[in-house]
This record gives sequence, structure tokens and C-alpha cells, in this order.
Amino acid sequence: MRADVWAPFAAHVACRTGGQDLPLVRAEDGWWRGPALANGQDYAFVVDGNGPFPDPRSPRQPHGVHGPSQAFDASAFAWSDSAWSGRDARGAVFYELHVGTFTPRGTLDAAAADLTRLAAVGIEVVELMPIAPMPGERGWGYDGVSLFAVYEQYGGPAALQRFVDAAHGLGIAVALDVVYNHFGPDGNYVAAFGPYLTSAHHTPWGDAINLDQPHSDEVRRFFADNALRWFRDFHVDVLRLDAVHALKDTSARHFLAQLSDEVTALATELGRPLSLVAESDLNEPSMVLPTDQGGLGQTAQWADDVHHAVRAYLTGDSTGYYGDFGSIETLNKAFQHVFVHDGGWSSFRGAAWGTPVPDSLDRRKFVVFASNHDQVGNRAIGDRPSTLLSPGAHATSLALVLLSPFTPLLFQGEEYGETRPFLFFSHHDEPLGTAVSEGRVAEFARHGWPPNVPIPDPQAEATFRASVIDPSGGSASIRAWVRDVMATRPLTLAPDAWERHPVSVTEKAPRQLTMTGPVRIHANLSAEPVAFEGRPLAVFGDVAIAGEGFTLQPDAVALVRA
Repeated sequence: MRADVWAPFAAHVACRTGGQDLPLVRAEDGWWRGPALANGQDYAFVVDGNGPFPDPRSPRQPHGVHGPSQAFDASAFAWSDSAWSGRDARGAVFYELHVGTFTPRGTLDAAAADLTRLAAVGIEVVELMPIAPMPGERGWGYDGVSLFAVYEQYGGPAALQRFVDAAHGLGIAVALDVVYNHFGPDGNYVAAFGPYLTSAHHTPWGDAINLDQPHSDEVRRFFADNALRWFRDFHVDVLRLDAVHALKDTSARHFLAQLSDEVTALATELGRPLSLVAESDLNEPSMVLPTDQGGLGQTAQWADDVHHAVRAYLTGDSTGYYGDFGSIETLNKAFQHVFVHDGGWSSFRGAAWGTPVPDSLDRRKFVVFASNHDQVGNRAIGDRPSTLLSPGAHATSLALVLLSPFTPLLFQGEEYGETRPFLFFSHHDEPLGTAVSEGRVAEFARHGWPPNVPIPDPQAEATFRASVIDPSGGSASIRAWVRDVMATRPLTLAPDAWERHPVSVTEKAPRQLTMTGPVRIHANLSAEPVAFEGRPLAVFGDVAIAGEGFTLQPDAVALVRA
């Protein structure tokens, strides 16, 4: 590789390497051309006498977010996945994991060694939470910097290649969660090089990424090249795009549409499917419409409304954004129409919100879940559904997700009923570290959290350690239930399965739930026994089968073929 960098306003740029400052030559469009770099060679940039700064496109940061970059030859890896033809993300079973807490070692190599367990469960896409370099020795990853590199504590870029290669060998696709809506506050030096940010728009993190102001073409190119790099050089199959509603872009062609078209072209070149999955709060079906139909071209998007409808119904929680959810009618609307807020009033937002999803739109374009890193970790004590719900209600939540017409996602440990929390944790230097800890307490105090109940300190190593999952624990009954539910999933994947058996969610009586579909789910969450017709394919809890019917005792669930 060469030490080239974009710095459109600089008068002088030098590459500091081997104890020398080597001047770069100004080229076109604000680029500067530098010397060739050997694999493993450290380098940094001095811009108008300031620095040295790591390369905004650094392929490796072995010395931390503030240290020099290091050249990395991604083409040197000996791939063994030539037989891998890819996987359509739509309808596949996703599994979200955090590398640092998925195993006690907390590395990509350790995670790769446990992929056989996930393959046995039936996981088809492993989704890694962000792995960009971040400050310190732990964190969720959403405040990463040096976005072209891989966090060294996880093993660096070569470890990611080994992980993907191992996953493909087991028939598992790999999704990578990427953050294009902001740079982390610590170790972010892009402002020293050029206008990557703009004050024309604002986000929860401050100035927005510059996608539509002067010099935005190169900023858009930065993020598009980043996405293409993961697909091409690391054989990643899916990118999950974090909080795309914070990508402020008034251009004639939205950045997401540009990215979609470029990824589609690369998929044709590589001969395998490549997917983009957006996290969006907008409730707009145009997010997943093709670009030639005026949409933004995303393969799929997360559907939080389905999560909220399931959780609020099962727990009775009506705080915050759960206030518009909780009834059986709302649960049914979510399963039939995806967005509960589809043009009507959202009390949490204080505005009308969303647009209806056309009945003709493939429901596999919506990713649903009973828990994920946000819905668990953003709770004060990181408690999971497995600790909040009765066993039968927990089993119901898993069946509703896995046997829905949507694309299902499990969060790490959910497949066996993990009870350890997933907490918010970080490892910032001072004074940012104290600000994060105090801000966490203040945030939940505003929501009425009891002052006598301590909130785990995100900066404490013990908070991180408490979040490491333990696959040897959990619940044997949940483990078996997930196995049984997964065994019935093929019935939901037949080409015309949902046309012949449309989805609906109803109650026979309060808390006696039935979801119709290719596989019917009957759940008795009431205090009285309830009888249903049919022969169960699988049962959870106390179920009495007699002839062509069965009786569910309280907190029991059964699956029946339609």
C-alpha cells in the first residue's frame, strides 16, 4: 500500500515513518500521494506541522487509537472458502454477538472456536457488534474510530479474516455491524485532515457526517470504500448499518442508495449475495425498496415495533416507548403490518410517525427479535427476558420470533436461556470516563430509577466481566425448546407458506394466545388450563395430549402444524 491521504485544505503533508518525515506530493481532488509502505510498517501523518495523526483509512492500529497506523496486506491471507457461494440474508436466522463477552478470552479466534455450537443450533448468520478500534480494553464498539481497522484486543484484521473463513467452512454467513453516523469522541482525528463533519446538520453526537455539503463527495467515498473493503477483502456477507436515521443527507441521491447500488455491483462481480441491513427509527418502507423504485435499496431493516409489541404484551411494561404497545390488537398489527406506528400518533415521539408497509412487501425484509444489545444493555441493570419472564412467556417470545414471517435474530445466549446480564460498559480515559459513569446514573435518575438501587458503573472491569456469557449454564428446557422450534422452521420457509396460512395473533381468552401461520403457536399465559385442537409438533411445559386435541396448563406452549 501507499501512504496516500485526503487533506484538501492542507498546505503541507508528510508521512512520519522510521523516524523520518517524508513529504507527500499534492495530487488532484485534495489527495496527497506518499511513499510505498511495507506490510507491518508503522506510519502516521503530519499535517501543516500538526500531529502525527493516524491515517483516517488506517488498516491497522496495533498501538491504540492515538498511536501510529500500520500497513496491512489484506491480500496475504490464504482463504479456504472458495466453495462458499454466500447466503441470502432474508429469512436467515441471525445471531448477534459481542466478541469481548461471547467467550472468556474475548477474541475473534476464541469466538471462531465456538462457531460449531452455533451451527448445531441452526444459526445461519453471525452478526458481530462493531469491531473498529476504540479506546481502552473494552467497550460495545459504537464509539469506534479508524473505521478501516479492527480492534486489536479482538485480534486485529487477520483475526477477522480467520473468523470469516471458519464461519464459511461451517456454512455460516458473517454480518458486521458498522457505524457510519459518527466517529467516537476519543482517538478521532479526521478533523485534522478535512471536512468529514458538518455543522449544517446535528445528531445526538454533535455535528453530522458530511454527506451533502462542500467536499462531501470524498466523505461519501470514504464510507462507501469502507463497506466495499469488508465485502471484498474480508469476505463479509452482510453489513448492519447502525442508526441510519442519523445519516443526514439532502442530496439528490441519498448516500444509502449510492451504497446499495455499489454493493449490488460488487455482488455481481464477486458472484455471491451481499446484503445491507439498516437500523432505522423512521418506520419508512422506502428503506427496503429497490433504488430503481425510488427506495434506498437496503436488503432489510430492523423492526423495533415488533420487539416492542412482543415485550410489552408479555411483560406488561408501559414505560417510555412501550406506552403505545401492550395489547393483543397491537401485537397483531405488528405481525400483520410490521410498523405499529405507520402514520398514526406516537406518544413517545410526540408526533405522527411512519408510513404503512404495503401488503406486497416481502416480510423477510424486516429483522425481528425478542432481545438485542440495545434492548438488554440499555436497561439500567442489563437484565434479559430470561430473568424477567416466566419460563412459558420466555418460550413464547422465542417461538414468536423464530416462527414469524420475518427474518429472526437471536442475541448471544438467548439460545439456551442465558441469565447473566448484558450491561453497558466502556474503558475511557479521564475525564471522559467519569463523565460516562456519572451520565449513566443521571440518565436513569431522570427516568425514576430508585436512588437506593445501584447502577453498575460502566467504567468498572467487573461490569464487563459480569456480561460474559456462560453456555454451560442457562436452562435445559429452553435449550431443548429452541432446538424443537428450529426443527419446525422449514415449514415456514415454503414458497407459498404464508399465502396459504396468513399470520395473525389473537387471544382465545385474556393471556391465551394463538399465532396463526404455517406453524401455529398456542401459549397459555393465564392462570387456567385451556384446550386446543390439533396434534402438537413440540410442547413446552405441562401439556396433556388426548386424541386430536391437547390441554395447556398455565405457562405452557405448543406448536401445531397448520
